[in-house]
Amino acid sequence: MKKILVLGVGNVLWADEGFGVRAVEALHASYRFDERVTLMDGGTQGLALYPYLMGSSHVLVFDAIDFRLPPTTLKVLRDAEVPVHCATKISPHQTTLSEVLAHAYLLGAEPEKITVIGVQPETLDDFGGSLRDGVKKRIPEAIALAVEELTGWGVSVAKRGDGEFVSPLNAQALMLETYENERPSEATACRVGDERVLSMRK
Repeated sequence: MKKILVLGVGNVLWADEGFGVRAVEALHASYRFDERVTLMDGGTQGLALYPYLMGSSHVLVFDAIDFRLPPTTLKVLRDAEVPVHCATKISPHQTTLSEVLAHAYLLGAEPEKITVIGVQPETLDDFGGSLRDGVKKRIPEAIALAVEELTGWGVSVAKRGDGEFVSPLNAQALMLETYENERPSEATACRVGDERVLSMRK
């Protein structure tokens, strides 16, 4: 039986870098899938994700990717279009994810199908910031693309009912609404790095 992994990668602390995580969270909150499907917040775990990719026949990844396209542009890469190894870094996670895929290929355990749904970020260098509005508005479209892809893979997809309880994929404090409502404002917290380190550069 096919094992299908839906993975969101990124760092929610660096503005649009968190797109992948926010997309998989939103997908999880909106839809139920059959038992073959695992949804995961992959964060920035890198090679620690290897066992999960190796054990999956089909993999779908959400990520923020520098396609050299206008900000907020969505693009889908499939199978051979997803680089296993290349010299040009098109995503903050590509090197690591490519290494994971390269390991899988070397061991003959590569997924049968892999799809990456990426967004061109607006802003990355905003430590503690959240998704920019333009990128956030692309999440519903990214989810629709994912549902279409999963359906094409033969996955049973069902819309969640209103008020249905959904167990979060990660810590409640990191969920989008909680994070945006409780994080310090830009006026009270440095957004470009650790002030203690930055002060040493003066």
